[in-house]
Amino acid sequence: MNTLQLRADKISFAYQDKTVLNEIDLAIKPGELVGLIGPNGSGKSTLIKCLSRALVPQHGRVWLNGYELASLAPQQIARHIAVVSQAVELPPGFTAFEIVLMGRVPHLAWWQNENARDKQIARAAMEATATWSLADRLVNHLSGGERQRVVIARALAQEPQVLLLDEPTAHLDVKHQIEVMELVRRLNRERGLAVLVVFHDLNLAAQYCSRLVLFKEGRVYKMGAPRDVIAPDVLREVYGVELLVVPHPQNQRPIALVGGM
Repeated sequence: MNTLQLRADKISFAYQDKTVLNEIDLAIKPGELVGLIGPNGSGKSTLIKCLSRALVPQHGRVWLNGYELASLAPQQIARHIAVVSQAVELPPGFTAFEIVLMGRVPHLAWWQNENARDKQIARAAMEATATWSLADRLVNHLSGGERQRVVIARALAQEPQVLLLDEPTAHLDVKHQIEVMELVRRLNRERGLAVLVVFHDLNLAAQYCSRLVLFKEGRVYKMGAPRDVIAPDVLREVYGVELLVVPHPQNQRPIALVGGM
């Protein structure tokens, strides 16, 4: 059973003189699907970068199963943490299978090529994401939803224990948003992955996540179950708008609606 934990301990980060993260405390445990929400510019994407060591916090520390992230080599981190960034640019001219196989790089020495086991793992990742049928297609010929599933398959090929996704449903239509989130939830449950997802869509976050973290101006404003975070007074304070919150008729999870005009 996966026991790895990723934890931010009072981390702060600034771009030049603009503080973007301010003493953030957050832990993500195996089997959790946590949603990160908040207005534009509140620090969500920067947190993902700090948790994956794409950025190094100026203050505080990030811990990976008891080891300080800053003390680990990028290749070591990539064996445990996989990141799916916004609007991933895939190199044209590569097939979907070749892209997914790139996820095996953290497990290879600089002089090694992928072997039969690496190819088997890449195929299994594609089968898990329903992309094996796309294996021979060039990535520049794939739809947005297909490309996103291929990128998630590449992340799975890393064999991670933590999956960080920065707006994986951005620029997708409703059908493909649901497909991607159903996939993420299934992988979270079946593999016990610790998953952190950045959302703009409050309702999508509330429907799929067991815990939500609401950011305001670089700080955690509210953290808890969706029903505690998606609340009219909380949303008013953070977003500055009046929203009507009602229970979903099937599962009672909160839905935020624009009130009558």
